[in-house]
Amino acid sequence: MANYYDILGVPKSADAKEIKKAYRKLAMKYHPDRNPDNQEAEKKFKEAAEAYETLSNADKKARYDRLGHDHYKASEQGGGGGRGYSGGGMTMEDIFSQFGDIFGDGGSPFDSFFGNAGRGRTRRASGERGSNARVRVKLTMEEIANGVTKKIKLKKQVSCKPCGGSGAKDKNAVSSCTTCGGSGFMRQVRQTFLGQMATTAPCPTCNGSGKMITAKCGSCKGEGRNMGEEVVEIKIPAGVNEGIQLSMNGYGHAGRNGGPSGDLIVTIEEVAHKQLQRDGNNLIYDLYLNFAEAALGASVEVPTIEGTVKIKIPAGTQSGKIFRLRGKGLPELQGYGKGDQLVHVNLWTPKKLTDEERRMMEKLKSSSNFNPSPGKSDRSFFQKMKDMFT
Repeated sequence: MANYYDILGVPKSADAKEIKKAYRKLAMKYHPDRNPDNQEAEKKFKEAAEAYETLSNADKKARYDRLGHDHYKASEQGGGGGRGYSGGGMTMEDIFSQFGDIFGDGGSPFDSFFGNAGRGRTRRASGERGSNARVRVKLTMEEIANGVTKKIKLKKQVSCKPCGGSGAKDKNAVSSCTTCGGSGFMRQVRQTFLGQMATTAPCPTCNGSGKMITAKCGSCKGEGRNMGEEVVEIKIPAGVNEGIQLSMNGYGHAGRNGGPSGDLIVTIEEVAHKQLQRDGNNLIYDLYLNFAEAALGASVEVPTIEGTVKIKIPAGTQSGKIFRLRGKGLPELQGYGKGDQLVHVNLWTPKKLTDEERRMMEKLKSSSNFNPSPGKSDRSFFQKMKDMFT
């Protein structure tokens, strides 16, 4: 699948108005009512809707621009279970219910013209959608390497238990809306570029529910929700990094009067490791050797994200030498392969010497074999790091 900007045919610098205009053009062109039994048109219609769903939302667009298409899709699909993470898999009902505003007055001009009454949009809206909730989750390097499930207690708007989220005192405190006669929709005739079209839009009085509350619930005062707490299980995939955001559909604040809940936006924070530093998917470890170990060679233990490993230090190892432990880094987010661990050798020079140590050093200092004589193979630290990543 092409990136969202290519699908809509707009540049990355396009503003909200340009994005909406481009989507409307594609939606009209590939609308299922205009292309009956055309699977290719339906596919393009869904792709355009998915692209618009992200690019029309300022937060999602910023995350999409930052992560790129593949990593954004992976982060949106990263969870699982329950209502899960958003991203992809949009149904035709989802598209029509979420993007009715594109066609004007909440309905498509094709509704009556082609006799399909909106393809699945006859489902009545109920209440008002809740706002998104946000939470920051701290992860250790080990949790990032393996993926983890976190249980978080959230303080948020939850559905009112006494009234079941309806906002009504009891079942007898609800009556049909007098504006729409209980249908939840108002029929309108409007002029479009295709001529005069009949459209339907949610009733402004009952917000499409077809019902009116005559006596409010005493607990929520007719809101259908109260402040409360909920324990949410968040499944975080391996390979995430600092600042990445995961979206969990339906785990945000409860909507008013039985409306759908908002989303939960999870922002990842990395807890610094005591010994390892992260560079993308690679990990870096500073290994300190004394002069004797570097000159004579040694077998030393090195910490990794998976536990301690032994590596052999050849005799004559120079300070700044970098050893690569392949596959000992962090995994790609929703991908294959892992980074490496780079072990950077540092030669430890004692700050104080005993009299005996000083006499030994004086003898060694005068030896011609201890005079620095770097060759072409003894590259600088910066050159070694450059070679590592090229």
